[in-house]
Amino acid sequence: MADETITITDNRTGKSVDVPIVNGGIDSGALRSLAPGVWFHDPAFMTTAACSSAITFLDGDAGILRYRGYPIEQLAEQASYLEVAYLLLKGELPDAAQLEQWTHDITYHTFVHENVKKFVDGFHYDAHPMGILASTVAALSTFYPEAKNLNDVACLEKQIVRLVAKMPTLAAFAHRFSVGMPYVYPDNDLPYSANFLSMMWKPRSGGKAYEVDPVLAKALDVLFILHADHEQNCSTTAMRTVGSAHADPYSATAAACSALYGPRHGGANEAVLHMLQDIGTLDNVEPFVQSVKSGSGGRLQGFGHRVYKNYDPRAKLIKRTAEEVFAVTGYNPLLDIALKLEEVALQDEYFVSRKLYPNVDFYSGLIYMALGFPMEMFTVLFAIPRTSGWMAHFMEMLQQESKIARPRQLYIGVDERAYVPLEDR
Repeated sequence: MADETITITDNRTGKSVDVPIVNGGIDSGALRSLAPGVWFHDPAFMTTAACSSAITFLDGDAGILRYRGYPIEQLAEQASYLEVAYLLLKGELPDAAQLEQWTHDITYHTFVHENVKKFVDGFHYDAHPMGILASTVAALSTFYPEAKNLNDVACLEKQIVRLVAKMPTLAAFAHRFSVGMPYVYPDNDLPYSANFLSMMWKPRSGGKAYEVDPVLAKALDVLFILHADHEQNCSTTAMRTVGSAHADPYSATAAACSALYGPRHGGANEAVLHMLQDIGTLDNVEPFVQSVKSGSGGRLQGFGHRVYKNYDPRAKLIKRTAEEVFAVTGYNPLLDIALKLEEVALQDEYFVSRKLYPNVDFYSGLIYMALGFPMEMFTVLFAIPRTSGWMAHFMEMLQQESKIARPRQLYIGVDERAYVPLEDR
């Protein structure tokens, strides 16, 4: 159809080309043929699709998020994290036999080589847990050198199982090292999320099993589902970029962890908690909102999103989960402040007109705090479930036989000039 194309005209030559709109995008190859040597200038990929993907659908204007076509609301309410991880990686929900085998494989790969503990022990006593995690994940590539063989599908799938299985173990080790506590080994009798909580909070390995409250384990599982993937964000782009060089999965995952480590990406829920603590009381909510509007105060953390221009569907689910968690762990006055802040902001035309709605980070930090996690662990908790999404994109990229990522630049430096000998400068 004529209206399903975009016409690009080079006014220097008068030549034009009609470019079909396919899946909401246009092929940049048309510009290359029309005007060789002219590049799109799009810092931060604001209007550039760097890949095509069948993993996650996101409509920010409508507030829709789907994994492989399944609404995030249905998955969070009815599925387990390992079921969702299988969906992301395999493309379909598992049947009972497939889920049983997948769960078994993940469970029996949770242990790490004993020398990994020595590696963790080498960090400075006050090392940040996320720094420990990113470095340790990268180090796994030296424990499994066969992971470099990306053409061996069976070998590659084994690395995926290892990564999904070992991330909670490495995360718990990172925390316990940072607080000077002995490491706790995985308990293969516990489900995925409960096993992680056991490794975090059990006094020491051995002895009787750690009793995990099922409400809290379920809440963590829901959070893992909500954070499992989110289309082409910064860390996923880092995963695909490093993966396009055919780096092994551990090195690519470490790169993704490093991107997540940045406060602009993985640190938003921590910023929300600092904001709520600064507000302090319910009486300070409305003055704080006014200070945000006038520009004289801080920023409204946890509202708005690069993609969402509607209420983040994950935020609604987390809000409900937070209430369930606090019914077990006890009252936290910060929740009341958060609820009041959301109420005031969503009734204010200033924020509504700017499409500033709560995002996933607005309530997730409160849940993590209620579960006992220190703020330093928040990005680590993000990385555990996102590993399945990262690896889904890694596998998809390999299957697409993507070229190595190599964006162009617009050179803005000086023109050619002659070298000046040192004594003449």
